[in-house]
Amino acid sequence: MPKVIVGISGGVDSAVSALLLKQEGYEVEGLFMRNWDALINNDISGNPTLNDYICPQEQDYNDALETCKILNIPLHRVDFIKEYWDNVFTYFLDELKKGRTPNPDLLCNKYIKFDLFKEEAKKLGADYIATGHYARKSGDKLLRGVDANKDQTYFLAQVSKSGLEDVLFPVGDKTKQEVRKIALDNNLNVAKKKDSTGICFIGERHFQDFIKNYLKPNPGDILNVETKEIIGRHTGLMNYTIGQRRNVGLSGFQERHYVCGKDTKNNILYVAFGDESDYLISDACTLESINFISDKRPTKCTAKFRYRGEDYPVELEYIDKETIKVNYKEGVKAVTPGQFCVFYDGEECLGSGIIKEVYKNNERLWYL
Repeated sequence: MPKVIVGISGGVDSAVSALLLKQEGYEVEGLFMRNWDALINNDISGNPTLNDYICPQEQDYNDALETCKILNIPLHRVDFIKEYWDNVFTYFLDELKKGRTPNPDLLCNKYIKFDLFKEEAKKLGADYIATGHYARKSGDKLLRGVDANKDQTYFLAQVSKSGLEDVLFPVGDKTKQEVRKIALDNNLNVAKKKDSTGICFIGERHFQDFIKNYLKPNPGDILNVETKEIIGRHTGLMNYTIGQRRNVGLSGFQERHYVCGKDTKNNILYVAFGDESDYLISDACTLESINFISDKRPTKCTAKFRYRGEDYPVELEYIDKETIKVNYKEGVKAVTPGQFCVFYDGEECLGSGIIKEVYKNNERLWYL
């Protein structure tokens, strides 16, 4: 039987993936990736500083070891710390400096899990690699996972078409509840382990506490977008995202308010009061860093502008090889520069791009 290297993360999804493949008769081995050094951070001057938080990554590795022991398969381990820093974390910091809202998980899949990991697996003699992503494949098509609440094609939409070759998604045709039951029925050690949430390198820490190790705090004025009146002080533009309502720093204001924009040149955070449609609803955006998994280049399809967001009908204008304009006449709330727009044709994930500029009534929204 063919040999499959499974990305064993220490969680239930990858554990069940390995189990299912073994039951199907594949020769299965596990590979654990270490992408982040949990013990050392670099401070804003580049000097190593001891972290005040220990990432659960070592616990994940121990859980992965126990899983592979139960399944009677070998577990290999590889460090991609430098590569993750160069290709994912540096991008994350650069985007924050620009005042944008990055999503590093998509680039981790693009550059690490379906690139470097795949190379390492091939060195181990793999015919296929497998992960615990909730997604499916049909030929060379990437399809949504059966469990709509767990579908992870959004996070795979920057992976190259070649990166998805020889890839298996064993749990993509199952619900999370079914995966948990399989783990329990087979006495897997991670059957009841909680899913990890948030950005892996931040863990349970407060975002602002973490990011100040790398970006110098740069407080500035908060302005009422209507009156241009200074109404408060922000702690640094990287700590806010479009549409944010909580922890804006305007506790003295009783009226509901939300972040509607940033001026990185003048270090201003814009806040609006009242109806969200006034400043958060747009009807078009432009995309950069375009990646198509499919050979299709539709003019009409649907798109998601955030994970677990709605599917919106869109029309695509191919401006040039590097740029697509996405039109969504019904309007979408809080389309945010730096986030990813992912295209779908029914069940098929077609590809994605990074949101660059946002428009309403053919005018670029200046406060974004």
